[in-house]
Amino acid sequence: MQRSRFGLGWMTVVFLFLYLPIFTLVVFSFNDSKLATQWGGFTLKWYAEILNDREVREALWLSLKIAFLTATASVVLGTLAAFAMVRYTKFKGRTLFSGMVNAPLVMPEVIIGLSLLLMLVSVQRAFGVPERGVLTIWLGHSLLGMAYAAVVVQSRLLELDKSLEEAAMDLGCRPHEVFRLVTLPMIAPSLLSAWLLTFTISLDDVVLSAFLSGPGSTTLPIVIFSRARLGMSPTINAIAAIMIFIVAAGVIFGSLWLARAEKRRAEEQAAAYREALPSP
Repeated sequence: MQRSRFGLGWMTVVFLFLYLPIFTLVVFSFNDSKLATQWGGFTLKWYAEILNDREVREALWLSLKIAFLTATASVVLGTLAAFAMVRYTKFKGRTLFSGMVNAPLVMPEVIIGLSLLLMLVSVQRAFGVPERGVLTIWLGHSLLGMAYAAVVVQSRLLELDKSLEEAAMDLGCRPHEVFRLVTLPMIAPSLLSAWLLTFTISLDDVVLSAFLSGPGSTTLPIVIFSRARLGMSPTINAIAAIMIFIVAAGVIFGSLWLARAEKRRAEEQAAAYREALPSP
């Protein structure tokens, strides 16, 4: 009994430490006072100011666009990498390939950003393209996101029952049909999880964006960081609160979709099992 109380109390302290600052930030985004740390009443004027702030609107739209493209590319590339590491375990250079895929997970973002910057500058001097902007930010974010997506999809592939795919091939399905009709529906929850994860990582990335951005391609986190250096204001709180709302809505939607998909899959498996049982 004492252990359970201690565990509950410890978890409460941990969650308060993690989420109380976020809750405080959201609350003070409705603060009527110009001082970010002194409550002066409830207001929505800081959100209205954001709507009139062209720099913030353009940065938010750019961040959402890059995050969407990054998440999509990361899931595709990460899925291909996960399949190569799980289904083809004995090809030459597998250890090197696995290490290169997972390297962005443990390598500091400063090193990744600096390396990409030096490479892109060299390529631009040799060929004239690409100029630093949306494309270079997307490439950097996709490199980082692919590593996270590969880990998520790989963990799901390791749990799959290969007999289902073998049964589909015995019934006449070709490899691409097996992937589309059997494998893809079973790994769909992990694909959505990887998409949401990489979308969030791209949306709030500062380091890579700072190295790879150019004139006219400033993302929202860079705008927030640059304005916060001049002093905190309720406008920054409102901008951060909007990002929190966007991420929270995506996580809630994804969690509900995953729970519904998991429930539907369990019901389908139970129905198939009942049909396979011999009739009395």
